Amino acid sequence: MNPRTTTAARTRLVVLRGNSATGKSSVAAGLRERYGRGIALVGQDNLRRVVLREHDIPGGANIGLIDLTVRHALAHGFHVALEGILSVAHYGDMLAALLADHPGRTHGFYLDVPFEETLARHATKPIADTVGETVLRSWYRPLDLLPGGVETVIPATSSLDDTIDRVMRQSGLAELAGREIGG
Repeated sequence: MNPRTTTAARTRLVVLRGNSATGKSSVAAGLRERYGRGIALVGQDNLRRVVLREHDIPGGANIGLIDLTVRHALAHGFHVALEGILSVAHYGDMLAALLADHPGRTHGFYLDVPFEETLARHATKPIADTVGETVLRSWYRPLDLLPGGVETVIPATSSLDDTIDRVMRQSGLAELAGREIGG
């Protein structure tokens, strides 16, 4: 058996999705803080907006870059927390392939926050002055779930700590915390 396949089979792939300002980045950072070394954070915004400076368009270059980055980290023994809006219309096929191809445990979580709460949370972000309510509303997709019931929906009433606890438990990262497996 290929050693990279064996290594990847021990890894966890956690996909954190939801609309803007739902707490995806905070949950991903909390996973890393609690888990320690060995978990790669792959952020859609970082790869799309910072690395490529690309608009979110169908077939965008960032989709393949996200896919490659996740696969590379998993193949090298890192658990991966992939986070972003990752709309089904643009990213659904790539996400379905990642979830199907990963030989280890995969877990999808959708952070479900109503628009009014999204708007309030967005007001606290650095981009609030440049991205207004009209743009935020155009991005908003209620319950934009992947097909097949592969995501656990986490409601806005779940605190950050409770959400991190839940993701750690359900993904199996809690039982592995402190056991460094990645580079």
